[in-house]
Formats: sequence, C-alpha cells, structure tokens
Amino acid sequence: MMLGLVSDAISEKVDSLRKGKSEVIERNHILILGWSDKLSDARALRVVLSLTGVKEGLRGHVVVEMSDLDNEPLVKLVGGELIETVVAHDVIGRLMIQCALQPGLAQIWEDILGFENDEFYIKRWPQLDGLRFEDVLISFPDAIPCGIKVAAEGGKIILNPDDNYVLREGDEVLVIAEDDDTYAPGSLPEVRRVVFPKTFDHPKYPEKILFCGWRRDIDDMIMVLEAFLAPGSELWIFSEVLEKDRERKLTEGGLDVFALENITLVHREGNAVIRRHLESLPLETFDSILILADESLEDSIVHSDSRSLATLLLIRDIQSKRLPYKDAKSTSLRLSGYSHSSWISEMQEASDKSIIISEILDSRTRNLVSVSRISDYVLSNELVSMALAMVAEDKQINRVLEELFAEEGNEMCIKPAEFYLFDQEELSFYDIMIRGRQRQEIVIGYRLANTERAIINPSKKSEPRKWSLDDVFVVISSDE
Repeated sequence: MMLGLVSDAISEKVDSLRKGKSEVIERNHILILGWSDKLSDARALRVVLSLTGVKEGLRGHVVVEMSDLDNEPLVKLVGGELIETVVAHDVIGRLMIQCALQPGLAQIWEDILGFENDEFYIKRWPQLDGLRFEDVLISFPDAIPCGIKVAAEGGKIILNPDDNYVLREGDEVLVIAEDDDTYAPGSLPEVRRVVFPKTFDHPKYPEKILFCGWRRDIDDMIMVLEAFLAPGSELWIFSEVLEKDRERKLTEGGLDVFALENITLVHREGNAVIRRHLESLPLETFDSILILADESLEDSIVHSDSRSLATLLLIRDIQSKRLPYKDAKSTSLRLSGYSHSSWISEMQEASDKSIIISEILDSRTRNLVSVSRISDYVLSNELVSMALAMVAEDKQINRVLEELFAEEGNEMCIKPAEFYLFDQEELSFYDIMIRGRQRQEIVIGYRLANTERAIINPSKKSEPRKWSLDDVFVVISSDE
C-alpha cells in the first residue's frame, strides 16, 4: 500500500492530467496534510477540488487533515465519498478532555493509535458465521473483538454490539490486535460464566476545571465538557485574550453561553508564565487543569512547548506550597523510589491531588514531561499523525475513532477492579471479559496496581492469576 503526501505540488500534477497527459496518479491512498497557518483548510479545499476532477485516475480514498470542525462539511460536500476527514484540533481537544477526566487514558490512546503496539483491524472470518457475539468475543487468543461491520446495513460498524447478535454472511469483525496477520480465531476456551454482583458506576459530581491558554476550537471543547460534566460544574478559562474578545470568539464559533446547563464559565485574564498571575488563581481547588497549546504560538512548536512546560512547573510548584501534604498518611505507589526531600517530589505529590494534562507538540518535550512524573500529556501532533495514518490505511477506522472521541455512544474508559472481581480472586482474562459483558462492556486491557503502564490485548488470556482491588481495567463502554 502506497501513501501519497500531498502539497501544492500535487495540484500541478493534477492540472497536467486535465491537459490530457497519459500520466496517472499511482497511489492507493492520498493523504493531504494540514499547513501550519490559518489558511490550512482553504488550501486543503483547493487540493480536494483539483483531485475531484480526476477521480477516474484515483484508486482508494483521500484523507484530509482539517484544522477547523466548521470547515469539514464543505470539504466533504466537494469531495463526496472519496474523502475522509480528520479534524486535528477537534480530535486533540476531545482527547485532552477525556484524559483529564480519566488519568492514564493518554498512554492507552498513544499505544492504540501508534503502529508499534496494538491497533484496530477489520477482517472477514467466514468460520465465525452463526456465532453469537458473546462467543466471538473469546474466539481470538491474540486479539480482542470490539465490534461488527454489518454487511446487511451497508457496512455500518457497530461498536460493542449486543451479546445476542449473530454473525451473518458478509459480516466482518473489528478487533484490537498487534498486526493484521498476527491473529485468527481458535477454539472456544473454558470460561467461568457466573453472575457477578453488579456494582454501579459512581454518580457524577460537579467538577472544577481550568483551561490555561486559548485554542481556536475552545468553543467545541466547552460543548464536549457540557456533555460530560455534572450540573454545577465550573470551567475557568485563564488566558491573555481579553474577556470581551472571548465572548465574540465563542459566539462566532457557534457557542451559546446562555444555553450551557451543566457548567458555568469563569473568565480570568493573565499570562500563564508569570507566577504572580497564576498565584491569583485558586490552583489547589481544581480537579483537572488543561494546559493548552495557545493559538498565539501554534506556528512555533519550540516556543509553544517551552511555554507549556513553564506553566506546568509553575502550577505544580504553587500547588505544592498550598496543599497540606505533610499530614498525608498515604503515598502514591508511583512515588516509591523517589527522594521525598526534593522539590520534584513535592510536585509529584501535588499530581495526586489534581490532574494536569499538558498539550505538547514536540516529541522531545514528552521526555521532559514523562520523566518528571508531575503531569500527564497529550502529544497532539504525533497523535494526529497516527490517526491520519491509521485512517489512510483503512478508512473504516475513521468511524470507530469518531464514535470513541464523541460525547455520545461508546468510549474508552478506565474502571476499577471491584466492578469485575473480588480481592485476590483468581481469574483468567477471558473470565473478566465475560464479566464485563454483564455490564455491556468490552474489557480490552488492564493496569496492575504496582505498574504505571496499561497492557492492551494481553497474551495468555486463558491463564488464571490473582487480581487486586487496586488494579484497574481498560474497557469500551456505552454511556447509556
């Protein structure tokens, strides 16, 4: 499979095709990358217009990286079924919110979107026809089925289908696997099908969240938060953008502030790299803080990351001096092995009290953030690149990602072990997957209490092991 990277040069090639030259575009798929300026979507539209004139010379599909969600319908209108779009800002904004509300989710998404670990694949397995999804779920020793591509519904992908759905001729299975040639169905394993007492999810409580910085799609992020958060929540926006300008920008983006029912907006003006400005905020009271790559610096990756890193360190230092750690009796497992006399240790303790998600653009900055262990992070440029490459390889995956990033439908979640087992109970991973079905969930991985990284699609799923109530499980769960 060949991947085309499209810039202004492809427009010249397309023009030559129109003039009757015998050359053809020898690409299976074409990937139109965004430009690093405010005219990115306009330029992408120009390339799409050029390509639509030579559809007969194209094989496969065209994936377009968009910057603004509002421009997506126009590109799809022009390109039709030929086009798949990935709205970079929208994907990252939604991902940051999900990760802020669920610590540890950022690493899981980085693993799934990256090609070095497990990812999504769709394939037809005729030998599974006639099986219920409950049995299909445990048919793959080296993969985890997540959904069905239903032939009778025009190839619609149903994530997390009902257990009683029976595979029919033409149906395909969506799985998470290491590679498309590393898995195949096997014989059904022995599993313990016992009814486990259902533990209900904890009710949502009002949360207090801080945005540091201003993104072009901040209006869309606010709407996502409105869908996720409980009534009575607060969203503080701290930025150098003047408050009167913010109201205009939000309105132009399509946000009706007065229609918000679950969250109240609180505006504060200031510079996020000036300590006295940050000290004016009640930083110790926020449940989550999102440090955004400010739109004023989006053209400079180095400056943007330097600003985010400085803001992160300042916030953690202020928090560490305000929060009452000295009397705390418990210590996070992830702090073991660190000197508690150092300033970095105090900031690590602050990270147990308040979640910070930093948006970073350069992979080299990731090393600085991850080593310090004082913040989670979303590596936006790299994650968008991974998503684009995945959709370029198989455009059907775009529907899967769109649902998992959306406010409604199925989403990736981290759930406590008490939902699936008793403390020190000995179970195989298959057993836990079956118990997850009692909650209409698909268990795709776990993170043990004494480790920092989750394991997705574990091997040796039939082997029993003892589990702790301090373990957590990664699931695909419906919000219904």
